Amino acid sequence: MEQELLLIKENALKDIKGALDAKSLSDVKVKYLGKAGELTAVLRNMRSVAPEDRPKIGSIVNEVRTCIEEALSQKEKAFEREALSAKLQGEKIDITEPSKGQEKGSIHPIMSVLDELIDICVDMGFTVVEGPEVESDYYNFEAMNTPKNHPARDMQDSFYITENILLRTQTSAVQSRELETRKPPFKIIAPGKTYRNDSDSTHSPVFHQLEGLVVDENVSMADLKIMLSEMMRRLYGEGTKVRFRPSYFPFTEPSVEVDVSCPNCHGQGCKTCKGTGFLEILGAGVVNPKVFEIAGIDSKKYKGFAFGIGIERSAMVLNSVPDLRTMYRNDVRFLNQMK
Repeated sequence: MEQELLLIKENALKDIKGALDAKSLSDVKVKYLGKAGELTAVLRNMRSVAPEDRPKIGSIVNEVRTCIEEALSQKEKAFEREALSAKLQGEKIDITEPSKGQEKGSIHPIMSVLDELIDICVDMGFTVVEGPEVESDYYNFEAMNTPKNHPARDMQDSFYITENILLRTQTSAVQSRELETRKPPFKIIAPGKTYRNDSDSTHSPVFHQLEGLVVDENVSMADLKIMLSEMMRRLYGEGTKVRFRPSYFPFTEPSVEVDVSCPNCHGQGCKTCKGTGFLEILGAGVVNPKVFEIAGIDSKKYKGFAFGIGIERSAMVLNSVPDLRTMYRNDVRFLNQMK
């Protein structure tokens, strides 16, 4: 049996050395150390060995097993090193090779205009405030002097969740909240998303607004006109002409619509401005005293003015985009033109 064990050892080492890959090495392991392996078979026949010879044979068996296992382990590590080396060789990067280049993104035109307007207002001394998009009927309408029977409450225009909860139709709701908590004087702007049930080439169910509010003891329509004229010139260019037209809003009195000379034709008339030379951009006015009274502010001591501008409208004008819906389609060809 001793000779048999030594022969198994010699053959096993020869087979291990001749293994060409991990699969063939695994076959060698099974051949000698598996349940039906040659060394295992010898161990099963130990009962036939004379008792006095068993310690010697057992020692040889352990030596042979240890030798085979060590040889297998060394060969396995060698294969692992070869595999790792081949992987690293195949995955290496030549840092001297010219780059294939990456396409860079850009700020969406809507966000670009919104950011620019915020910067302009902050430079004028305004504080940026935010509020919830899911709003109560009170802050969205009642606190803005919009009674229950006002057309703005039409279920076809507003997205109601319950009778008293809806998606805000204007960021004026933020102003309502701020009027309750801030002490005059203050200047705030409320940028954000608003929602109305309207969709065509110039309207979207979800759109962005920036509304501003100034409250102080000596505030007039003259202050509003000066500030908005400067804001429009900063946004549309120094040569921009600003026109104020009488209008109506329940939360301001008097109220005005604000037009700017078309930046595409410079007031000469084109498709963008429908030949008029001017574009309607925002609504504004002196804060209605009733709004102050609802918020608990002394309307005899304090005055104010407010304005609201649609961001999508300005983005369309500044980028000569005829259809608002184009900005929401995520068409890469369109977005590439906006870079």
